[in-house]
Amino acid sequence: MARIEALVVGRVIGDVLDMFVPTAELVVRYGSKQIGTGCEIKPSLTSVKPTVRITGSRDRSALFTLIMVDPDAPSPSEPTLREWLHWMVVNIPEGGDATQGKELVGYMRPQPPTGIHRYVFAVFEQEGVIERPKDLPGPRQNFSTRRFVRENNLGVAVSAVYFNAQKELAGNKKR
Repeated sequence: MARIEALVVGRVIGDVLDMFVPTAELVVRYGSKQIGTGCEIKPSLTSVKPTVRITGSRDRSALFTLIMVDPDAPSPSEPTLREWLHWMVVNIPEGGDATQGKELVGYMRPQPPTGIHRYVFAVFEQEGVIERPKDLPGPRQNFSTRRFVRENNLGVAVSAVYFNAQKELAGNKKR
């Protein structure tokens, strides 16, 4: 289950998500590297979309929405929308992985321009199948997780994990 303390310390709860009680487990892997909340990952290791598995819901027929955002990339047109959408998948079955859901926004690998950026994976339980979501994401840089969740009646998150990344220097892309 998500470590709430680490999400609070990393300001994921507050900047991206409201406080929640984890009720599902989210496992995110880039190759053999499992993401631990707050760990650092080199962007060169994220070129291929990760494998994502959601388990632990008490409801075996549950469906989930996965949202991946960078809250540290402010939008030039709307500074209050500080999230850059990197990936969105809906209708992921309990116990399944993201490939079993419907990808609404294709994966875009992290490419932090300067400084350290947080990349947040958040999971929300759906009330039913999502065919056509409200507030479908337009430009990736004008996204608000809270607004999307509110418009689609997703409620609070059931799990989340994040990693940090920063721009790599030319000679540091190995490891």
